[in-house]
Amino acid sequence: MRSNQMKAGVTRIPQRSLFKALGLTDEEIRRPMIGIVNAQNDIIPGHLHLNDIVEAVKAGVRIAGGTPFQFPSIGVCDGIAMGHEGMKYSLVSREHIADSVEIMAMAHPFDALVFVPNCDKIVPGMLMAALRLNIPSIFVSGGPMMPGYIGGKKLTVMSAFEAVGAVGSEKMAEDEIMRVEDYSCPGCGSCAGMFTANSMNCITEVIGLGLPGNGTIPAVHASRIRLAKEAGMKVMELLDKNIRPRDIVTMDALHNAFTADMALGCSSNTVLHLMAIAHCAGIKFDLEDVNEISKATPQLAKLSPAGPDCIVDLWQAGGLSALLKELDKYNLIHTNCMTVTGKTIGENIENARIMDPAVIRSRENAYSPDGGLAILWGNLAPDGAVVKKGAVLPEMMVHRGPAKVYNSEEECVEALMNREVVPGDVVVVRYEGPKGGPGMREMLTATSVIAGMGLDDKVALITDGRFSGATRGASIGHISPEAAAGGLIGIVEDGDIISIDIPNNKLELLVDEQTIAERKARFIPLEKPVPDGYLKRYRKMVTSANTGAVFED
Repeated sequence: MRSNQMKAGVTRIPQRSLFKALGLTDEEIRRPMIGIVNAQNDIIPGHLHLNDIVEAVKAGVRIAGGTPFQFPSIGVCDGIAMGHEGMKYSLVSREHIADSVEIMAMAHPFDALVFVPNCDKIVPGMLMAALRLNIPSIFVSGGPMMPGYIGGKKLTVMSAFEAVGAVGSEKMAEDEIMRVEDYSCPGCGSCAGMFTANSMNCITEVIGLGLPGNGTIPAVHASRIRLAKEAGMKVMELLDKNIRPRDIVTMDALHNAFTADMALGCSSNTVLHLMAIAHCAGIKFDLEDVNEISKATPQLAKLSPAGPDCIVDLWQAGGLSALLKELDKYNLIHTNCMTVTGKTIGENIENARIMDPAVIRSRENAYSPDGGLAILWGNLAPDGAVVKKGAVLPEMMVHRGPAKVYNSEEECVEALMNREVVPGDVVVVRYEGPKGGPGMREMLTATSVIAGMGLDDKVALITDGRFSGATRGASIGHISPEAAAGGLIGIVEDGDIISIDIPNNKLELLVDEQTIAERKARFIPLEKPVPDGYLKRYRKMVTSANTGAVFED
């Protein structure tokens, strides 16, 4: 056992005495020691109930003959951090989470790990750690939040964000604003739509590191507690069979994850995180590969923000197993991939079926013949940009308009609220990339104001930053290279014509080559001041968005 490094033999008498200080018996010390990474805190609604999940995991570990040890992980609530300096710390927390888990699991050599995440950067950070450490591991998330309701209409956190724009354009009365504020987020769980947190929890299941149901069982349902107990028992089986994360996360498993991503229309952040996960698994996965998968995969579901359905509706419709079974009909997934069940994906989905064809459609009735995400290229994004095309209105799939340029999200939101942006514009928000922000902030406040003001069918937004999974509209992010790295987005001027052609994967600045060359010659990238500390170190070490914004090797 790996834990023998800290507990076996005469030389480990001091260590065993410390374990006994915890109240452990000799029998508990002799058993396999299982680390449980608990992301619980009191500020993230998705994490509010995670101690209950962890207690269920502990019960499962003990049932199967192991000794559980809980240790913490930090987490940032993207919704609360949105729209101010705090958002600079969201993406950067992903690397910190991965590092801190590695530190704990190496300093205390557990035999196996159970990861209990929820919410945006915690899930990918833990996935990265699992692949780095490569000891038997399983994930069980806290599950999705239920939607709120007003008069039978479903609400999510997106409803609250878009209310800001509605207020700015005087489209919503004060009493209605308060109802939206009170009922958009009714309780614990990761926000109810196919936003980044739920996208990543679903991908964890598809990629094989979470049990069936991990991505869709609601946080408040007793099935979530039972799933946690099963995860605690199952990790002991993974330990016994020595099944490790890198046995599960293969090139074929990543292909499955991106295929499900396209069929579901997940958050554009999944591209950023899956590239980073592939990097930690030692697998080279390019943006060109992502586009090829998108072209081959029909979009079978449209969940909030792209449509009215929420994660609970996907669960009731048969969950991810039913979706994968439908994709398998067309040979779009690799069914021989191993999973934490000890069985293959094909075996896991053998008895699955679609319970509600209005939520999970067939290929013949798909929302789109290709996937919900697309990668764009052109002189503005020679290394790629990402758009959640499944949430773009048809009239904005092809758009050409004059640029309105801002060097921060705050400048952009102020201009929007002052009604400086008009129909037809292409809003450009730069110096918000991994280095430029630093931290690659999400632009949910800006895109929500655009949607709330009723401009999402008339205005596009492009940025070297990124978007929340709750963003909808012609919102193109991850532009690489970013402005701070000398990217062409840094020399765009007000009034320049920008061409967006999502069906043909094009993003172009329509300025003649001589003018571009002259601007480049005098271009000095802006360097925003940052306080001493983590952000300054992060800026020095982080790579481009097209590589997953991982640290330099």
